[in-house]
Amino acid sequence: MDAESLLLSLELASGSGQGLSPDRRASLLTSLMLVKRDYRYDRVLFWGRILGLVADYYIAQGLSEDQLAPRKTLYSLNCMEWSLLPPATEEMLLQTSMVSGRFMGDPSHEYEHTELQKVNEGDKVFEEEVVIQIKEETRLVSIIDQIDKAVAIIPRGALFKTPFGPTHVNRTFEGLSLSEAKKLSSYFHFKEAVELKNKTLLEKADLDPSLDFMDSLEHDIPKGSWSIQMERGNALVVLRSLLWPGLTFYHAPHTKNYGYIYVGTGEKNIDLPFML
Repeated sequence: MDAESLLLSLELASGSGQGLSPDRRASLLTSLMLVKRDYRYDRVLFWGRILGLVADYYIAQGLSEDQLAPRKTLYSLNCMEWSLLPPATEEMLLQTSMVSGRFMGDPSHEYEHTELQKVNEGDKVFEEEVVIQIKEETRLVSIIDQIDKAVAIIPRGALFKTPFGPTHVNRTFEGLSLSEAKKLSSYFHFKEAVELKNKTLLEKADLDPSLDFMDSLEHDIPKGSWSIQMERGNALVVLRSLLWPGLTFYHAPHTKNYGYIYVGTGEKNIDLPFML
């Protein structure tokens, strides 16, 4: 959700219980404006909150002028002091895939994971147990990256791609119509397209290259991983992810108000295919 319309956005997303106390809201309003100024971002998004056992992580993301360029991620424990996180790497994702359970809420906390590694001594080869330590900060980077790639979404038409390549906010976007807002095909993953490149020319014939340049939600696997509900007498559409419980997307049809927020434990629902 955009930091500039934070109070309205939190009000629209409040139907899922994702609220913040008045002092936290006031702190975020001020500190996110300072983050935007100090880091010289084009836009700042309040990404959400990852619940820890000791403390919660408040997450924000900075966007450059090209909206699909890699986003910079920051975290805070008090909504006032923000620390920049490093970009996620394949090595980080591999390391943290071994860690499960709740976050502690302490960035310096270390998880211990035991691995069997082959050791050569002369002609003999034997396996040795090696304890690998993984920092919680590394796990935080990995989980945010996974959630972003899987369930960060925007409505069709909110961004447009110029013929020269960069992607910008569409200033003429006036919201989806009520009938469009009820379809999964009207929403896109907020990342570079992956599945779109595999479509045939016949399938791409009806697509507008300036608007349909990201992957649609309608072909997400597993099928049924999104819940669409109309609230406030059809004045608000809310999408909730069943794969990453805690992710809520909201959009008020015929208005520019849209966004998503994640408030959860940072745990993926790996049992979803068996629950559908």
